[in-house]
Amino acid sequence: MAVQPRAGLSRVLEDLGPTLLDLVCGDPRRADAIGGVVIHDPLDEPLLPRQALVLGVGVQGTAETARLLTSLGDAGAAALIVRSPAPDDPTVIEAAERSGVALLALTRGASWAQLAVLLRSLLAEGDVGEAGPQTLGGTPSGDMFALANAVAALLDAPVTIEDRSSRVLAFSGRQDEADDSRVETVLGRQVPERFTRLLEERGVFRDLYRSNQPILVAPMQTGGFHIPRVAIAVRAGDEVLGSIWAAVDSELSPQRMRALHDAAKLVALHMLRLRAGADVERRLRADLLSTALEGGPGTSEALSRLGLTDYAGVVLALAVPDPPASAGSTSLHARHAAERERLTDAFAMHLSAIHARAATALIGEVAYGILPVSQHQTDAEQSAARVASDFLTRVGDRMSPLIGVGTVARNRGELARSRNGADRALRVLRAGGGLRRLAHITDVHVEALLLDLADLAAERGDLPTGPLAHLLAYDQQHNANLVETLRSWLNSFGDVPAAAKTMYVHQNTFRYRLRRVAEVAETDLDDPESRFALMLQLRLLRLGASGG
Repeated sequence: MAVQPRAGLSRVLEDLGPTLLDLVCGDPRRADAIGGVVIHDPLDEPLLPRQALVLGVGVQGTAETARLLTSLGDAGAAALIVRSPAPDDPTVIEAAERSGVALLALTRGASWAQLAVLLRSLLAEGDVGEAGPQTLGGTPSGDMFALANAVAALLDAPVTIEDRSSRVLAFSGRQDEADDSRVETVLGRQVPERFTRLLEERGVFRDLYRSNQPILVAPMQTGGFHIPRVAIAVRAGDEVLGSIWAAVDSELSPQRMRALHDAAKLVALHMLRLRAGADVERRLRADLLSTALEGGPGTSEALSRLGLTDYAGVVLALAVPDPPASAGSTSLHARHAAERERLTDAFAMHLSAIHARAATALIGEVAYGILPVSQHQTDAEQSAARVASDFLTRVGDRMSPLIGVGTVARNRGELARSRNGADRALRVLRAGGGLRRLAHITDVHVEALLLDLADLAAERGDLPTGPLAHLLAYDQQHNANLVETLRSWLNSFGDVPAAAKTMYVHQNTFRYRLRRVAEVAETDLDDPESRFALMLQLRLLRLGASGG
């Protein structure tokens, strides 16, 4: 298997222009595979994927545009998008030609958020999957924009494909030939509520979903619905998946009505393919991520298919505590699993907003993410921890999620070590009883080592020996608390008043108990080696009692 070819800049302009984008200057053929979508931030220079589309929010004026084009050329970007009207000064055109970065203009009235969603939806078609020419009816499988253009060509009319909630899944070219309501629908990727309400009141949706033939929808003068529509429901058996809407100047001929009827069947296959493909892609992404994190011979291919071969990366591991065993019911655990999947989706969205090529998947009960970073970034691990902290702040503490952060992996061989570090940091958080929700392995390395040592002791069946064994036996036989006395004294660095305070006893009483500790344990508490051995054994004893 290999990665499907990602959409190039020419394809972006074919699908989204001139409704949304206009080419101001530059050659779109130079960018044959867009690497991602990045929002320009003048205060925080982002890490650009190769051949990125950069959204120049707030960028205006000749000097600023020319300067940004030059810097984007050095970073290997494909195009800069600014709000229309874009400056077409010779300085800007020269900067675009010299840098190799095309300049595009976003139509006034369209929001940057809408554009970002459309672009990422279009580019996501080639993320993971087979490279072979999978087609349905001669159209690439799941490519709804290409399908919308094919249907529009058959009907000689601009077309939208919508789901049951009147959300626009794809649209054809020539939308500028339709009325204002169609342009508003395309820009918002949703039929405006005032139109859906009018359509419901007129019984249009009722007639549409009851019929298996196209229906004609007369114009509604309210709000710019001036051109008639021909619509047909898209079905899979008895299930209505969505609908196709064509803006027509006049009633379609019988031949074109039959073509629309046949096209609805093909659209249904594509919609089913997309629905099934979402689950398949989720499983495939989990398999690829798992392979990459194992560090075996398949790592290179997995990283290639995830589009991560050119980056360093930091592994993050997210988990949520299991519900208490006493919580019991199967339905509760099912809801918990569903919440875990939703949290994973939110985690994936958060990481992809930071970097378009971030890869996230739920593997077992842990959601792993690889956050790409620059090979030369010196604070990559701290940056990843900030990203994780921002996510925890946004999702709140309803499920009390925990995130462990691994070390930076500069090459594919280090990914397994980064994943191991994230897992170990996550385990420290779990053992801490929820006192912390985020940990970097370098900050909790000693705690992780103690847990590893506790595992080793448990695996070999090691029991406390020497002085600590004497104290444990004495406490059990005489219902005393010499072990706790020793622990308090060690934790207080030998400060008797402070240790006595933690045990709520008089200082003289504590001194007496401490003398009994030395006598029963048959050890010298003034010896640093003895104190260290006792401290280590006490830590392992507590970890073993808590289950580590």
